[in-house]
Amino acid sequence: MKYIIAIIQPHRTEEVLEALYKADIHLVTVSEVLGHGRQKGLTEVYRGHREMGALLHKIKVEIAVNDAFVKPALEAIEHAGHTGNVGDGKVFVLDLKECVRIRTGERGSKAIG
Repeated sequence: MKYIIAIIQPHRTEEVLEALYKADIHLVTVSEVLGHGRQKGLTEVYRGHREMGALLHKIKVEIAVNDAFVKPALEAIEHAGHTGNVGDGKVFVLDLKECVRIRTGERGSKAIG
């Protein structure tokens, strides 16, 4: 089992979700988040002084998947989230030690669905 966290551009959200659905991955959590990568936010000139903007709006997509769905999920996110511009995002894959479905008490890969 793996836990996939993807940070993507907000305008690519629908495309990424649609690609995940086509890969038969329907159990997702989506959050609006703030952050920045190497671009360190936006740079603006205010009254002749260069100022760094705060944080950029991003979307965080979180997915718990069984091992067979890791590659399709990564390919879907990569393909649908790609624009070729700086700030397209990142995908992190973490080992998932345990999963419990609260309603039934199922554990492990059965709980993911």
